[in-house]
Amino acid sequence: MNLNVENTKAQMRKGVLEYCILSLLSGEDLYPGDIITRLKEAKMIVVEGTLYPLLTRLKDAGFLTYRWEESRSGPPRKYYQLTPVGRKFLKELDDTWDELAAAVKKTTRNNP
Repeated sequence: MNLNVENTKAQMRKGVLEYCILSLLSGEDLYPGDIITRLKEAKMIVVEGTLYPLLTRLKDAGFLTYRWEESRSGPPRKYYQLTPVGRKFLKELDDTWDELAAAVKKTTRNNP
């Protein structure tokens, strides 16, 4: 059996992408291009084709809203922000992440 470590790494990143996006938006309203840039800076590579459907899904779930803002360099831009429901959901994800990270550390720290 030949396991592809790159595929596993990609699946791990995909699993936490929603959490990372909500966390980024907890600090300020962001344009999708800014979200992609910040994710890339954190080595969370994502493309527009992945981001836009995810933003739409988060908006449809009531976690995000957006506003249009005029741009000096082109058409108006859509800036996303967390809703109160999104902030509550992010808090739950924060708690879950802490529990998950502790469990992973506990089960992997003593293994070679």
